[in-house]
Amino acid sequence: MLDALNRAQAFAQRLGLQRPLLLAPMAGVPAVGLSQGVARAGGMAALGALLMDPVGIAEWVARFRAPGGGPLQINLWVPGPVALRDAAHEADVRRFLRGFGPEAPAAAADAPLQDFDAQCQALLAARPTVASSIMGLFPPALVVQLKAAGVAWAATVTTVAEARAAEAAGADIIVAQGSEAGGHRGAFDAASARDAAVGLMALLPQVVDAVRVPVVATGGIADARGVAAALLLGASAVQVGTAFLRCPEAAVSPAWAAALVGLQPEGTRLTRAFSGRWGRALDTDYVRAAAAPGAPEPAPYPVQRALTAAMRKHADQAQDVQRMQAWAGQGAGLVGPPMPAADWVRSVWAQAQGLLGEG
Repeated sequence: MLDALNRAQAFAQRLGLQRPLLLAPMAGVPAVGLSQGVARAGGMAALGALLMDPVGIAEWVARFRAPGGGPLQINLWVPGPVALRDAAHEADVRRFLRGFGPEAPAAAADAPLQDFDAQCQALLAARPTVASSIMGLFPPALVVQLKAAGVAWAATVTTVAEARAAEAAGADIIVAQGSEAGGHRGAFDAASARDAAVGLMALLPQVVDAVRVPVVATGGIADARGVAAALLLGASAVQVGTAFLRCPEAAVSPAWAAALVGLQPEGTRLTRAFSGRWGRALDTDYVRAAAAPGAPEPAPYPVQRALTAAMRKHADQAQDVQRMQAWAGQGAGLVGPPMPAADWVRSVWAQAQGLLGEG
């Protein structure tokens, strides 16, 4: 057990951390205060930059660093193949969505993604401690630039094969994402993201055995027991998302935060209903309706995300969690009473140390 602690502490020291706890980069939760709280406690802050243009990335980083900053991870989605469009099918989806919110005009489906190359340049300019990828591997040219800038590349993977591919491509850190994780699955192949979903308990030790670089565990970790277990299974650190959503600094919808209280693992499910890519969310009325017989298949990413934008906005305004894009991991019910992010980091790490025989 002390070997696990020593490994974690060595990894933390390498990245300038006091504690081997990383905030998950959640694009839908960009609150600067949450990252500042995690950083104050010696963990790693995070920015999920998927939805941001270069100016937005630079401004967020400046706000984060203004009071002192700290080690920071910036995450970008690797672009996938261009979505195949089907106007008739998109019309079916829009008709289905009428039952849950404002009607989406046909033109809504044409909403563009952010310019990935421009985002990469903004990331390089920000010089975070870690640049993390999800949904695939960074292009070789970007990997060269990251290494030249002294920025570590953490590649999110969901299978052993993906982990091996990431290491071969030059990843400095592997983030092993179990299927318990809230939010989007990080699978390289969108079509297999559900069928190839592997739980963290099985995935983590096999990824550790398959690669030589440090492995960060994520997915369903929401208390000290999960942290300690992940380190015993070979992880060098853990990355946590859902457990931070009830911290006041997260500033998520009160309805979303309240729905996490006492949530059972089966109260979540994998769905494509919000974005077109598989992700784990609360099992709500809308999610169930979208999976019911007769409902149209969600459009591919990012078309589905664009078509559901009006519904999601209306649900947020109405505080209606049944239509809200409320991501949640299967460990949500393990989270105790709300507390500031810094207090959560300190408390959970102290408890984990105790479980591992130190402290």
